[in-house]
Order: sequence, then structure tokens, then C-alpha cells
Amino acid sequence: MLLNVKPILHTPGKRLDFQFELDLSDMEFSGRYPISRPVAVSGEVRNTAGILELTLNAKSTLDAVCDRCGKAFAQEKDVPFACMLAEELQNEENDEIVLLEDGMVDVGDLARTAFILDMDTKTLCSEDCKGLCPRCGANLNLGPCSCKKETDPRLAVLAKLLKK
Repeated sequence: MLLNVKPILHTPGKRLDFQFELDLSDMEFSGRYPISRPVAVSGEVRNTAGILELTLNAKSTLDAVCDRCGKAFAQEKDVPFACMLAEELQNEENDEIVLLEDGMVDVGDLARTAFILDMDTKTLCSEDCKGLCPRCGANLNLGPCSCKKETDPRLAVLAKLLKK
């Protein structure tokens, strides 16, 4: 979504609000498509003493699967993003400044990039998820499994001492 900031470009104290939805359902993460619902984006561009500041917030509910136990669950995702806008760059290495093109900024692209970069590499249903038993595959969050624990072969001699 292109946003025209020319009306506030040279008027300190003014602001432009925006709101739209992004469709990121085609984005694949680890072989899955977790963003099945629209991403709601809202924000503003504010002219503060001649400096344009863009802030936005992107929200959605993801279709997540726990990486430890395999349980499917809904995960709320809320991504804030902020940057400054400029007509020309003095320091081209500053990533916090976005260059305007003829007084326009693509807030859709900024929101899309921020949301994708904020996606978790590991998803857990809860911080204390115990996962699955490596032998029988039982979900350890539901209780202990019936597997008998094997003794580490390096400690077998010590285990015999404990039995006596």
C-alpha cells in the first residue's frame, strides 16, 4: 500500500493515520503456511520538527504447531515497527531511515518485511513444554510414559553397585 506523505512533508505537527490488511497466506515457514488469517496493520506518519516518523503495528493469529510436542494451537502475533522517512539520504548505511520516492512510501512492504522478519524460528505451545518421549512418542505433557529408562552403558558398572 503506497502512502502519500506530501501533505505533511513540510508541516511540523501534522500526522497521517493509516490502516489496512495484508494477505501473507502464501508465505511458507519450515514447510508450513501459518499465516492463514489477514494481518491487520495500523499506524501513523508524524511530522515532528520537520522529521517524518513512521510507526506501525501488524497483528494476526497464526496457525502454529509446537516444535516439541507437535500440538496445533493458535498463536497471537503482534509486531511493532518504527522508522524515519527522508527525501534524501546523507548516511546510506542507516537502516532506520527509509527513502521516500516522490513523496510516497510503501507501508505495505514495510509491514510485510517487519512481520516476516519477526517470525519465530522455534514455536512452543508453552515455555515448559516437555515434548515427546524419544522412545515411544508419548506426549510427556500429559504425564510420564511407560518406557523403562535404560542405563547409559558407560555407567552400567555404577548401576550394578547401586543394586547391591
